[in-house]
Amino acid sequence: MDIQQTLREMADPKYRAFHAKLIPGVPPEKILGVRKPQVNALARQIENTPEAEAFLADLPHAFYDENALHGALICRMRAFDAALAATEAFLPYIDNWAVCDMLSPKVFAKNLPAVREKIEGWLQSEHVYTVRFGLVTLTTFFLGGAFAPDVLELAAGVRAEDYYIRMAQAWFFCTALCKQNEMALPYLTQRRLDTWVHNKTIQKCVESFRLTEETKETLKTLKIRN
Repeated sequence: MDIQQTLREMADPKYRAFHAKLIPGVPPEKILGVRKPQVNALARQIENTPEAEAFLADLPHAFYDENALHGALICRMRAFDAALAATEAFLPYIDNWAVCDMLSPKVFAKNLPAVREKIEGWLQSEHVYTVRFGLVTLTTFFLGGAFAPDVLELAAGVRAEDYYIRMAQAWFFCTALCKQNEMALPYLTQRRLDTWVHNKTIQKCVESFRLTEETKETLKTLKIRN
């Protein structure tokens, strides 16, 4: 199977034009326009085949849609070590928030201490989407049953000017306020975050359906005004 050709045959020009607006950092000519359900269906079809193995090894890819398929294949991996190795090999080639955020291997839940150790390294990366991936992974796996207070400090320690990193950081603290409110709130009351991240966190919380109106009103009073 020629995977790139298969993706080309699935492409929808109208969806391509729509999706290109959502990922402005990716040149439109690098987007074929394959919808996510079709990408996932193709991943199910080819997983564990020689074609998939060759595709995963063939980096960098030419098109956004190939990167989306690459991420979908990693997400379907059932062996922790293989998924982690494939993720680390792929991270340097991620160049947009959409592929970054859809990359969330469920098998990571089987060895959270190892994932946590990797996150500490990812957050120190000079590559924007490696840092964002670290924050998104921290949000996904470490604010529920695996929560420990030091993950808040880990996320707060990220200092970056990049919009996509800051947005991921704000989303982390919004989620933390929804799930671990008592532990997360001091990061706002004590102004321990960058001002932009602080205010964006509050905005995200106000927009959330997971917090009470009373909590939202309290958070609004904490906004830093220039």
